[in-house]
Amino acid sequence: MKPSIVHCLKLLMLLALGGVTMHVPDEDDVVASLGALRLDGHFSFDDAHAAARDFGNRCSLLPAAVLHPGSVSDVAATVRRVFQLGRSSPLTVAARGHGHSLLGQSQAAGGIVVKMESLAAAAARAVRVHGGASPHVDAPGGELWINVLHETLKHGLAPRSWTDYLHLTVGGTLSNAGVSGQAFRHGPQVSNVNQLEIVTGL
Repeated sequence: MKPSIVHCLKLLMLLALGGVTMHVPDEDDVVASLGALRLDGHFSFDDAHAAARDFGNRCSLLPAAVLHPGSVSDVAATVRRVFQLGRSSPLTVAARGHGHSLLGQSQAAGGIVVKMESLAAAAARAVRVHGGASPHVDAPGGELWINVLHETLKHGLAPRSWTDYLHLTVGGTLSNAGVSGQAFRHGPQVSNVNQLEIVTGL
C-alpha cells in the first residue's frame, strides 16, 4: 500500500473511533471575528436581505454580512481575513455593484457581499478625468457608467466603449468584458482599459 493511503486509513480509523476531534468554526464566530478588523468602512447585517437578490431574480442567497468598504484596503483586509480562516471557514466573498447579475454571481450564501458602490461614495471625487495627449478616466469599480459619462462630458470627452445601459457599475461590466454597440469599432470595454487595481488579499 502507498504511504499516503495508509495515512488516510489511519486518520479515518482515528476519526471513527473518536480519537480525533475536528473543530469547524461556527459561522457566527467567524462573522464575529470580522469585527476585529480595523476598517475605514463597516460591516452591516440589517441589509443582508437586499444583498441576497439580483436582477435575474432566479437565485436568493442570504449573506452573513455586507461590507461597506471605505477604502480599497478594507476589501483587501476582508479577503485576507477570509483566506486566513482557511478552508474550513464557511465564508465566501462576492463583489456587488448594482446587482445586475443573472445567476447569483453578486451573492454569497452565508458569506460576505462587498457593496462596491460604497467605494465610490467614500471618495471625495470618485471619477477623475485626465485630459491631454492621452485622455483617460480613473474610476472606482463601484461607480456607475452614467456618472463617468457626465464627468467626461464636462471636459468634452466620452468613453470610447460602454454598455447600452449606463446604470451599471464599471467593475460589473468589465467583469463581463463590456460588450456594446461600439465594440465592433473600439472593442469591448476591457480592450480600452489601461490599468486595473486588483485586490487579492495576500
